[in-house]
Amino acid sequence: MKTIQSTLVLMALASSSAAFAATDFDTLDVDGNGAVSLAEASVDAELLGQFEELDTNQDGELSQDEFSKA
Repeated sequence: MKTIQSTLVLMALASSSAAFAATDFDTLDVDGNGAVSLAEASVDAELLGQFEELDTNQDGELSQDEFSKA
């Protein structure tokens, strides 16, 4: 159920033109778990392109510290 909710939220963000300007950590952290997943980062093309490099611990998510280095 949580996956469905997250997917619906991401779809809503992707359909919004504001989503593509979203560069704020809290805005991108849609599920509020304190990390930006690859799916959450996908609404920002620039961040998506840097995701692997920024994910220094290779856990598939960006912490706020990793994100701040973008």
